[in-house]
Amino acid sequence: MSLLFIAGQGLANANTTIDYPQPARLLKGNPKRTTQALYEHPKMSCGIWECEVGAWKIVFAANKQEFFQVISGKVRLHSEDGSYHDITAGNAGVIPPSFCGTFEVLETVKKYYVIVEH
Repeated sequence: MSLLFIAGQGLANANTTIDYPQPARLLKGNPKRTTQALYEHPKMSCGIWECEVGAWKIVFAANKQEFFQVISGKVRLHSEDGSYHDITAGNAGVIPPSFCGTFEVLETVKKYYVIVEH
């Protein structure tokens, strides 16, 4: 029998971790990042992620992508070509496979995330 997971519920049972950007990738601040993993599968994970203001370089593997929806706050995704997109509460974004750029948190952010590896 499979279980159905409802976003935002079951947080008492979530596996919560805290981390910080790798020093070599850090561009601004040293933001604390809190992850509440709500579902883990060998090829997919999802949960709620929160982060303080700051910026760091991101490099996605060719087999990894992320869909996310901002619950509160504001982030800016910078591509290596200099373009960027602001994502605010209620909006969603996708970080595609092999994406290289900068993840900048402009206002403390809370988001739902789904990471898929293939």
